[in-house]
Amino acid sequence: MNRNSHSSGTQGYAEHAEVLIPQYESIPFTKRHEVVLHLLPTGPSRILDIGAGTGVDAAWFAEQGHSVLAVEPTAEFRTAAMRLHPSPLIEWLDDVLPGLDKVLARGQCFDVVMLSAVWMHLDEEERRAGMPRLVSLLAPGGLILMSLRHGPIPTGRRMFEVSGIETIELARQHGLKAVLSTQTGSLLPGNVAADVTWTRLAFRMEG
Repeated sequence: MNRNSHSSGTQGYAEHAEVLIPQYESIPFTKRHEVVLHLLPTGPSRILDIGAGTGVDAAWFAEQGHSVLAVEPTAEFRTAAMRLHPSPLIEWLDDVLPGLDKVLARGQCFDVVMLSAVWMHLDEEERRAGMPRLVSLLAPGGLILMSLRHGPIPTGRRMFEVSGIETIELARQHGLKAVLSTQTGSLLPGNVAADVTWTRLAFRMEG
């Protein structure tokens, strides 16, 4: 398997981009990520936003003075994001988990690695391949943030039921300690109606 080819985890997104873009843009960063705000660095830091979508999160980080590498394999989202959130502090890159070959080739480390609504698009083999790559991108004292979606899978999407417990254990095997694990409801009306919930996780290196 060519791990740098676009994963089927992006399945269903390009076709529905016109509907999804305004949905993603409708929820401010501070509301979407309220439970992790206290963990974020305050001084200028290096942020890796994997599956950056329409750039809402990347734009917030840039507004705080952080430099952001925004990774998004769906061209429709990247194009919209660059239009909606132009910033000299955001660099966009077409790359995908689990390989992240283009990111790794840069030889950079990051203070925050964010995967917002991304991890559950990977099957078990892909998650096992992806976790050590995420760890290798962390700067000393760095933070990995993840959100996992639970509930009915939208038609045409590739998504798996991934538990917080499983993810914490996989992270532990690669030297990460969970510093946050909490459940939250959804903020989108359609997801609320479908009883979609989220697990929010944060990890740092042990020691």
